[in-house]
Amino acid sequence: MQLYNSLSHTKEEFIPNEAGKVSLYTCGPTVYHYAHIGNLRTYMMEDILDRYLRYAGYRVTRVMNITDVGHLTSDADTGEDKMLKGAKREHKSVMEIAKFYTDCFFDDCRKLNIRRPEVVQPATGCVEDFIKVISSLLEKGYAYLAGGNVYFDTSKLKQYYVFHNFEEEDLAVGVREGVEEDGNKRNKADFVLWFTKSKFDDQELKWESPWGLGYPGWHIECSCISMKYLGEKLDIHCGGIDNAFPHHTNEIAQSEAYLGHKWCNYWFHVLHLNTTTGKMSKSSGEFLTLSLLEQKGYDPMVYRFFCLQSHYRKSLVFSFENLDNAKTAYAKLLARIAQLSEDGAVDQAAFEAQKANFVKALDNDLNTSLAVTAVYDVLKLPAGGATKLALLREFDSVLQLNLLEGAKALQNAPTGEPAADDGFAREIEAQIEARRAAKAAKNYAEADRIRSELAARGVTLIDTKDGTTYRVEPR
Repeated sequence: MQLYNSLSHTKEEFIPNEAGKVSLYTCGPTVYHYAHIGNLRTYMMEDILDRYLRYAGYRVTRVMNITDVGHLTSDADTGEDKMLKGAKREHKSVMEIAKFYTDCFFDDCRKLNIRRPEVVQPATGCVEDFIKVISSLLEKGYAYLAGGNVYFDTSKLKQYYVFHNFEEEDLAVGVREGVEEDGNKRNKADFVLWFTKSKFDDQELKWESPWGLGYPGWHIECSCISMKYLGEKLDIHCGGIDNAFPHHTNEIAQSEAYLGHKWCNYWFHVLHLNTTTGKMSKSSGEFLTLSLLEQKGYDPMVYRFFCLQSHYRKSLVFSFENLDNAKTAYAKLLARIAQLSEDGAVDQAAFEAQKANFVKALDNDLNTSLAVTAVYDVLKLPAGGATKLALLREFDSVLQLNLLEGAKALQNAPTGEPAADDGFAREIEAQIEARRAAKAAKNYAEADRIRSELAARGVTLIDTKDGTTYRVEPR
């Protein structure tokens, strides 16, 4: 298996530290708001990596943190605490906010078939671990006290900017709008390990420490949680590309300073999901959630299918036109699978040949677009339905697109073409026509009412460029 390593900027053969076992760490959400669909793209691609490693025979232990304290709105350790920001916005406590949005995050994961990691650890549960590592960094001379806070001293490292060939001046604090310089720092790149002095007098979560009452910085949590559950040598660390600097850069600095040796072998970064106007983010106040896509009539599997058609190291442009294309393609794919039957025996030679193509695609730096192509290639085989269904079942154990389940639902649903004596189908077609007329008259409220009324009856409308069809959801 070849994986692109962001640290070496090359594709490398994946060799774990211990034969047959993989330690996998994925940066989890900061639970101050809903995850947007750009966040979820990253978690989906990490899920494919996790599932494919297991498919390939590895015993994977995956750990994910939950950031419920210490993440400031600026990468330069300034700005408002994100959790406090969420609490103020909704007039709740920080822990109430954390619980609510953690549950929402994992509900989105469930809908998208994103597997829950073996270990999910909130940062607030590991404060003693943070204090232990920070104390050691102070003892070893890699950290210092200034202005009541503890900072990591990046000048003590041979190399700090490890992921890109940055020029130090390009990363100077203040070159970005809204970033304030921290006068306590000895060097511009230094970062906070522990806060006791903050401009937020109403900071809700604080703990006793050797340096006074305070709370941890964001970066220390992932290092400590990873080392706590996965040991001193990590195989793969995952995250969005926006975490490469400064978050993952700082993780490497503090982890290797603490351990005295290399910490993580492979870094797996997923590129951004962009809109036509730029990177998707929560800071703009407007962002797309999975729930919003569902409200607009999109099955979560359509979004997963949309994402898997692109390579994780390519930026993906989201638009509803692009999502509609994926919706149509997914519906057609399910329709073709629904026509297959289990009759006959599995052609083992054909099965192994097609499986080899699927494995080759994912062995090549997790190329999901080619893996999806392998699904379509199965449908072109001259082999019988039993062979094709066996292959689709095999492939979907990794892709998790609900291919066979979706096809079965279609087999059990009306075709959308009303028979002469089919009163139910005629009624649905009449409602679809009424909705079409409402939309033509720009009466979108009425069109939405019709869609909602049908949804309440278990009828999902499917809009395509060729018109509107429907399916009846199983009860």
